[in-house]
Amino acid sequence: MVSREQKRAAMYKKLQILRSITNSHAHDKASIILDASNYIKDLKKRVEKLNQDVSTAASLTSQNFPTIRVEEQENHFLIKVFTARNCHGLLVFILQAFEELGLEVLQARVSTSDSFLLEAIATRTKEADDQIDAQVVKQVVLQGIQKWIQGSEQE
Repeated sequence: MVSREQKRAAMYKKLQILRSITNSHAHDKASIILDASNYIKDLKKRVEKLNQDVSTAASLTSQNFPTIRVEEQENHFLIKVFTARNCHGLLVFILQAFEELGLEVLQARVSTSDSFLLEAIATRTKEADDQIDAQVVKQVVLQGIQKWIQGSEQE
């Protein structure tokens, strides 16, 4: 037979583990459970967004979609966009995306003969948000490419 004190100690220990996992600063049981519930909701949103990103990437890849690689270096980004086919007008949409994000292109090399290849070094302008990271840059380039696709489909 387990005594009440042992049950209470086991419950306290489990609540402390839950508190540490969810990074909760609460001390009472109800607040710890509420924080855990909010943490689970946040995780669900993240999973949904990742699943959406994966499905978008899969559908775009099947359309011979450009590969995008963004590397964050000291105070700038190295951005590479490649597709095996020539994409008339794509460069304009990518540069507009850079501008919207507040990136200034310091150096770029572009080839559009049989394929499309862009290698660019960009840095944040003074007005740009300091919270820009490689993932944000990649998402903005993707949005620019999607705008180009929509524009190409309308023509």
